[in-house]
Amino acid sequence: MIKRVALLVVLLVPGSLQAAKDKDKASLPSVIELAAITARGRMLQEYDVAAWHASDAVVALKPDESLAPVYIAKKIASGWEVAFGRLNEGRDGFLIVYRASQGASATEFTVKKTDPPVEDKGFYLAAAKAIETASRDFGKPSRPYNTYVLPSENDQLYVYLLPAQTVNGIYPLGGDVRYTIAADGGSILEKRQMHKSILEPNIGQNLAASYHTHILSNLPEDSDVFHVLTRKPSIPEIVGGADKHVYEVQTDGSIKRIK
Repeated sequence: MIKRVALLVVLLVPGSLQAAKDKDKASLPSVIELAAITARGRMLQEYDVAAWHASDAVVALKPDESLAPVYIAKKIASGWEVAFGRLNEGRDGFLIVYRASQGASATEFTVKKTDPPVEDKGFYLAAAKAIETASRDFGKPSRPYNTYVLPSENDQLYVYLLPAQTVNGIYPLGGDVRYTIAADGGSILEKRQMHKSILEPNIGQNLAASYHTHILSNLPEDSDVFHVLTRKPSIPEIVGGADKHVYEVQTDGSIKRIK
């Protein structure tokens, strides 16, 4: 009897190991899933560049900031467009006071003041309301944050709140949230805390790659891709997931599993 039990154990262990391997393999992300993270991260970086240079172009006109306290970027067929304005009194329209349009390069923007303001009841209205909805939930942070609004894959809106860079050469990573907001901008469908604490490493000039681990998820986040594409010098980021798998976010934003 003892021999038979021992034999049964021997026969079961290899099967259990195989089952564990199969389960682990099934939990790994698909190429499509990793590509979607890359695509969102790249869009965040493009949004950031557009908002930055469009804002510089508007500031050069010495505007009355109270007339256009909100800026929203949108990718259109000809490149990026950034609208500066505010919600109207009825909160059913977004009043565009300045419209900045991308030129021949990602950093070149021309600005047109619209007088009287043009009222938008489409994307800019929904995005402005989505920013309000997410910011109300996020609360008032103790440091500067930047806000980004992107269309989601399901015709909803993503609102990202990422810590802003405050020191040249130091690129903050962490303390960031992605909200999925209803198409009209009025309600939160999902809140995804991408990272908890904020890291502000000084990577120097000779580092081959940077590394951090996740405790909230198993995968790199959209903001990990954004971080890699934004910081200088440009180096990969190694991301350890909560499930012990390891990924490399490469300098072009693409992601590969290395463990």
